[in-house]
Amino acid sequence: MHSVSSFFTTRAGLNLHVLRWGNPSGVPLVLLHGLRAYAQTWESLVEALGGGYCIYALDQRGRGLSDWAPAASYHTQFYVEDLQDFVAHAGLQRFVLLGHSLGGANTLEYARQTPGRLIGLIIEDIGPGSSSPGDGAARIRREMNQTPLQFDNWEAARTFWQTSRPGLSEQGLASRLAHSMKESAGVITWRHDQQGIAEARLSIEPTDLWPAVRALDCPTLFIRGARSDFLPVATLQAMRDSNAQIQTAEVADASHYVHDDQGETFNRLVIAFLDSLAIPGR
Repeated sequence: MHSVSSFFTTRAGLNLHVLRWGNPSGVPLVLLHGLRAYAQTWESLVEALGGGYCIYALDQRGRGLSDWAPAASYHTQFYVEDLQDFVAHAGLQRFVLLGHSLGGANTLEYARQTPGRLIGLIIEDIGPGSSSPGDGAARIRREMNQTPLQFDNWEAARTFWQTSRPGLSEQGLASRLAHSMKESAGVITWRHDQQGIAEARLSIEPTDLWPAVRALDCPTLFIRGARSDFLPVATLQAMRDSNAQIQTAEVADASHYVHDDQGETFNRLVIAFLDSLAIPGR
């Protein structure tokens, strides 16, 4: 589907970029990407959903075409405020929200702080504790320390992604090269604020997500990659036991990046969940 690109201004004065697809009068669905991703990461899901939804994907602060911000503001509460500002800008009333990793943490906190607003919630591969202890959190801290700020050429950039994401499909690799990187002054650099995001990830205490999980007041689906090092099976079970609104699913042969590794399966799970929701007017 054709996308419409636009910007809005937050209470902090940041200009944030958003893509919109689908029918403007369709069911609103807002998508939030992960730590170093971008709005176009959801293109496969958008195509699978078709025209029954009005789909918005944000470039969160410091990513994609959105403004960069002080490193100290790359934290959950600031992202939540940005989302609140977008919802007001777009005039959304009730809607569905989906987030991956960092975006999942932000969606959970938005749900806690804005009860009664969501028709449904989908969280990809994050839960309480994911961002602090464990192999996945250690991997991301290691990546933040070791990621170069620039590359000599596109082949070096391609090699970086193939090494750091060995399971990445050719389509996923092409997407990252196109949307998370750019050529500037003869070198390849990041579109996102790699230095600021790394500083924040390495120094700011992650938000405790248990209060948000326990407070969920809408149907919620947590999707875990069966090979994920970020969301343990025990956490998935504990979340399901803590709140009757929660459903869970595991995707075989998928890592933390489920929508990249097993896109068709991920899309089917999302569509089935959306079809199960009691959406007004549908």
